[in-house]
Amino acid sequence: MNSPGAQVPFPPASGRRIGWQELPRAVRSGIEELLGAAVVSATSQPGGFSPGAALRLRLSDQRRAFVKAVGSQPNPDSLAMHREEARRLAQLPASAPVPRLLGVHDNGEWVAVVLEDIEGTHPHLPWRLGELGRVLAAIERFQARFTPCPVPGLPTVAERHRDVFNGWARLLDDPEAELPDWARRNLLKLAERERGCDLVLAGDTLLHCDLRADNLLFDRSGDVVFLDWPSASRGIAWFDPLVMAPSVAMQAGPDPEWVVEHHAGARDGDPEQITTLVVAMAGYFVQRSLQPAPPGLPTLRRFQAAQGVAAVNWAAARTGWR
Repeated sequence: MNSPGAQVPFPPASGRRIGWQELPRAVRSGIEELLGAAVVSATSQPGGFSPGAALRLRLSDQRRAFVKAVGSQPNPDSLAMHREEARRLAQLPASAPVPRLLGVHDNGEWVAVVLEDIEGTHPHLPWRLGELGRVLAAIERFQARFTPCPVPGLPTVAERHRDVFNGWARLLDDPEAELPDWARRNLLKLAERERGCDLVLAGDTLLHCDLRADNLLFDRSGDVVFLDWPSASRGIAWFDPLVMAPSVAMQAGPDPEWVVEHHAGARDGDPEQITTLVVAMAGYFVQRSLQPAPPGLPTLRRFQAAQGVAAVNWAAARTGWR
């Protein structure tokens, strides 16, 4: 390769979904009991990577609900993620622009998180600058409202993601890994730079930690609703927009530096600290994209690889390394 990363078409953020009738009868009955009404229709939603159900429900009493349900197979880790999301949603302030948690059905083998159904649309892809600007403004408002973090005991970014920002170090131990030429030439420096990532992320802002277009919704009034909260943490405010920036660039949006310039916290952040996070993110996406696909998540590695291209290019530009 002659450039830090090769261009690839952006893949969809979608997993392998199952329908309402594919849920075990006991799970369907548990959801209906929780809601106090029968489900008369269920429409599958394609966005996101969970290997289970994501369904908009219409009930016999004309109410609506949204359910995310997953079983212990094929990916047992998804159970813990659904339980964690329910736990965090229950802790978020009522004023937070997130779906309201209606209840959880958990029988040990299946977890169904039942949420308020919000009418709305995801951002257009390729990204439109106007919509991206609205999202960044909404992130700023959210962060101003929820700093200091109002969730007691919420882990820090460093605590929750301690095994995330060490991708380049892992790749040092994998000489056969297929890396961009720029990353291979600078691998030792990249691994050294990412070691400082934990120190630059300290803060007390409530963070989502996994913002992407499929985790954002414009409701009927045009306000932004933030979806999917299993990775919630607390840390420095510019973490969320920076983590989103590689997916924005990959999905035919503007360069990541546009995101930095249009989020006040990132724009005013320490440039060297931001570069450290960019380097660490690039290592995460590249290293994870080279691993076998997790059970039930056949599209995840391709999505990470595309983000890795954008992140590597960004890291090369910010470091100035040849």
